[in-house]
Amino acid sequence: MILLAFPIGNPCETSWKVICMKLLSLIVPCYNEEAAAPLFYQAVTEVAQTLAHRVELEILFVDDGSKDNTLQELRTLSEQDSRVHYLSFSRNFGKEAAMYAGLEHVKGDYVAIMDVDLQDPPSLLPQMMDLIEGEGYDCVATRRVTRKGEPPIRSFFARCFYRIINKISQTEIVDGARDYRLMTRQMVDALLQLKERNRFSKGLFSWVGFRTKWLEYENVERVAGETKWSFWKLLLYSLDGIVAFSTLPLALSSVLGIILCFIGLIWVCVIVLKTLIFGDPVAGYPSLACIIIFLGGIQLFCMGILGQYLAKTYLETKGRPVYLVKEEK
Repeated sequence: MILLAFPIGNPCETSWKVICMKLLSLIVPCYNEEAAAPLFYQAVTEVAQTLAHRVELEILFVDDGSKDNTLQELRTLSEQDSRVHYLSFSRNFGKEAAMYAGLEHVKGDYVAIMDVDLQDPPSLLPQMMDLIEGEGYDCVATRRVTRKGEPPIRSFFARCFYRIINKISQTEIVDGARDYRLMTRQMVDALLQLKERNRFSKGLFSWVGFRTKWLEYENVERVAGETKWSFWKLLLYSLDGIVAFSTLPLALSSVLGIILCFIGLIWVCVIVLKTLIFGDPVAGYPSLACIIIFLGGIQLFCMGILGQYLAKTYLETKGRPVYLVKEEK
């Protein structure tokens, strides 16, 4: 919060009027975004001019171990504008770590998380501010209503993920939800109480609760560069989300084991009866091989589910930091 004071009437008078200017902090994760960072800064500062009478602006870029000239671009922006700050990680820790680092370092009364590629339109910020200040929301979040420009197979699996996660988890995750959202300081402080290392922020935002307003907009193409999210990375990220917010896969593996036990028992009875009553010989090697392979696959599948939960627990118990900062300003 910025306090501005000036005398009223005669400069010699001792009465003063105090204006409280709240601080708006923008958290901007970056990974190999040297082309997009200056374009983002230009777009955001243009929008910020319309909010200058309401809030002070702070922009925190989080360089997630970029291998190009992203850090140098951030240094340049920081030298040109005192409102711009940056953190640079010692290596690539991932977007989740970058967002968490931003939440820990910003001091704003209002905090927004935005992608540097301008797929999160800065033009929505004034409307988001109006909803929080005028209508009492704790968070204004965004979701895409179209996936124009995405590969069809990625869109299909994304929709499948949202259907599955909302069926098996008590935490609702909105289809098409973006990380782009504006939050009050109270909600940010609540998020910072969640210290887990394996983070799935879309679920965490929903889990903490608070009154949230959703803004819908059509998908926007990247302004520069290429996406860092391959299909494989998105698949692994979705598995992290399922493990983080549901234990139903563990229950399903147990139920599957019970069902197979009953099926096996029934099949043994059928074979015994056929042999004693009809004299049919027991099926030979091919049948036995198929059964062994099938049951072995089921066992490995269930062990894999158990292993995912065990692995996450193991990583949490190590207590390693979510990120390491090499340089900051």
